[in-house]
Amino acid sequence: MAKKRPQSKGKASTAFAGGEVPVVGAREPCPCGSGRRYKACHGRAAAQAATELVSRPFEGLPGEADWVALRELVPAATVPLRLAGGLPEGVPAVTLATVLPMAWPALRREDGSVLLGLQNDTASGDLSRDLADTLRRALAAEPGNPVEARRAPVDGPRLQDLLDLDAPFVPEVHEGFAFWLPEGEAQNASAEVTASLERADAAAVPTVRLSGVDAAYWCEVPEKNHLRWVTTVPEERLLDALARLHAAGESSLGDEGTRLVGSFRAHGLTVPVWDLPSTMSAADTEKPAAAFAERLDTALAATTPLTAEERRARAGLTNRQVTLN
Repeated sequence: MAKKRPQSKGKASTAFAGGEVPVVGAREPCPCGSGRRYKACHGRAAAQAATELVSRPFEGLPGEADWVALRELVPAATVPLRLAGGLPEGVPAVTLATVLPMAWPALRREDGSVLLGLQNDTASGDLSRDLADTLRRALAAEPGNPVEARRAPVDGPRLQDLLDLDAPFVPEVHEGFAFWLPEGEAQNASAEVTASLERADAAAVPTVRLSGVDAAYWCEVPEKNHLRWVTTVPEERLLDALARLHAAGESSLGDEGTRLVGSFRAHGLTVPVWDLPSTMSAADTEKPAAAFAERLDTALAATTPLTAEERRARAGLTNRQVTLN
């Protein structure tokens, strides 16, 4: 005989009506009072929301391309964040950081300021919602404490709801992670934080944000350097334009040793990548990158069908494309 489902019981079933149902273990009774296990009740919607990927989590935020760069490409950088409605009392500043000591999702410093880490694993498919949840908890945390990771409520706000969308977003790239510690506080850091700082500094790849092109980052690696440029141009349109330039021999960055080697996708945006000679510094890259940006604008405006040679160039670029997430 089939078992009957337990029925809701009086007021217990509406105890959380209009409010947030707490998250509990998958096999525990659902807090809504239905009598069913959480995974078969409110947990079902939570599990579905957690697996639905938001392909462009930073869309609508100022500096979307730089958000992606700081998430995927840049070792050490910070950006001051401005909240919609202003800062809460006792919070002098909120700063986005690529990564924090001990891989903390966020930290409330002794002075009440907040550091929000960007390069952490998140539990759901919406990175913006996960970061917003971490930020809200950091704003309410006791000063001097990190914020632990958790699964964000599926109906919680996103960064687009919490941040001032009119504020500029201009990253400051650092050589290392000294920004983790307030000025003059290095001697007071714990042994764990000091060791984490030393490991992070040793692993950091020298990186510079170009000043003449938005969201373009030069980096130094053994044997050759790279330029990685995060764009918000729709992928198909961008690949057509790059193919036109590549077929015309105009896809390099001027120097004979530079080469457009392909692109990758990250958080819904496309990132072309160039190999550069090891002798080509970030300063050397500024002028040819700006010149390429002008050529790209012209190619993006073209409306004629691709020629056979341009289609071959496009196929080559597509074959060398990878997706990070």
